[in-house]
Amino acid sequence: METVEQLVSFHHIQVQLSGGAPWGFTLKGGLEHGEPLIITKIEDGGKAALCKKLKVGDELININGSALYGSRQEALILIKGSYRILKLAVRR
Repeated sequence: METVEQLVSFHHIQVQLSGGAPWGFTLKGGLEHGEPLIITKIEDGGKAALCKKLKVGDELININGSALYGSRQEALILIKGSYRILKLAVRR
């Protein structure tokens, strides 16, 4: 269980990527593995790198306004369903 201090210390960052896939980042973890969804790689020169907001280690918590419940499969479906704009919220 997270303490109030831990919850308050998180920064939530809103990111918007445009232009369509590939978005230029890799996810690891998920409910299936008992881990949070974490960004593990950002491709040099990719859309995620160009926005300069995402960082390796960020936890993905929302895609296009849909709260994530931790499933990597769910996240991938939402990401792949984003044709021109991808809006992410991450916790750092």
